[in-house]
Amino acid sequence: MDIKEIKKNAKERMKDFCILCAECNGRWCAGKVPGMGGAVSGGSFQRSYEKLKEVKVAMRTLHGVTDPKLKRNFFGEELSFPAMIAPITGTKFNMGGYVSDEEYSNDIVFGAIDAGTIAMIGDTGDPNCFQVGIDAIKRANGKGIAIIKPRENSEIIKRIRLAEEAGAIAVGIDVDGAGLVTMKLFNQPVGPKTLSDLKEIISSTKLPVIIKGILTVDEAKICVEAGASAIVVSNHGGRCLNETFAPAEVLQEISQAVGNNITILADGAVREGVDILKYLALGADGVLIGRPIIWGSIGGRQEGVKVTLETFKSQLYQSMILSGADDVKNSKNFSCILYTKKV
Repeated sequence: MDIKEIKKNAKERMKDFCILCAECNGRWCAGKVPGMGGAVSGGSFQRSYEKLKEVKVAMRTLHGVTDPKLKRNFFGEELSFPAMIAPITGTKFNMGGYVSDEEYSNDIVFGAIDAGTIAMIGDTGDPNCFQVGIDAIKRANGKGIAIIKPRENSEIIKRIRLAEEAGAIAVGIDVDGAGLVTMKLFNQPVGPKTLSDLKEIISSTKLPVIIKGILTVDEAKICVEAGASAIVVSNHGGRCLNETFAPAEVLQEISQAVGNNITILADGAVREGVDILKYLALGADGVLIGRPIIWGSIGGRQEGVKVTLETFKSQLYQSMILSGADDVKNSKNFSCILYTKKV
């Protein structure tokens, strides 16, 4: 099975929830929420794609980098490359239903392990979606991360306990899900979090806590003050609020402000291995991959997820050779490989 076969299968199976456009820029699927698109006009989804696309890499071949190092440690786990699977749920109402939420969770958790990395399982209005993700992590002896919607603190802490019982590597809150349409449809209240809210949640567990959905320096600093282990610079795939900044626009500034104090992950519009390199050069320690993993699961199940991740890893390796980037652990020094000084 190769990536072309996976995409072909996924296109046939997704029932027009996603038609796997030649350029996955969020235009065809604009407004399809629930579904695979961005909110309202799809502007935030499209901007995430376009702004990352504007970042260009300087090809450099007069150097001695012939075997770049891709391994990176996150939350006590050494990963084969600095990428993890983004938390995505709702296979029936977002992806067409070819795979169930249980099947999708198993595909991503075990497919990620096969590729030497880890998956984040997600939370949504249907409580079954989170539970099947937790069950997959438990079967994988804890090799996974549980990301929880910004519910009431007591509800978040209940779900953290489930993650702890499953042996999860880390937990997180995707605070950018504070206004999600899908949560409202299921009558599941979510909302913003204060500094004191975050402190209460973080102090409730010994697991590393990730705050996903940060787009400004001031909120990145709040996460540091609260004691978070990591942030994800993300606009939730443009699926919550239209007309937001793109992660690629704000990542450098955030990294310069807090990069020495907290792990920084980036999420949004990662479509090939060179996109990982761009985010690393902009200041991320690692990235999350979302939409292509959906195609991997639907187009090839667990093997499809593994092949998708290994394809990204191979592309990143080649991109590093052709730009002179020697080791992902030195990603804070990668900015010199970009043509653009300012995104």
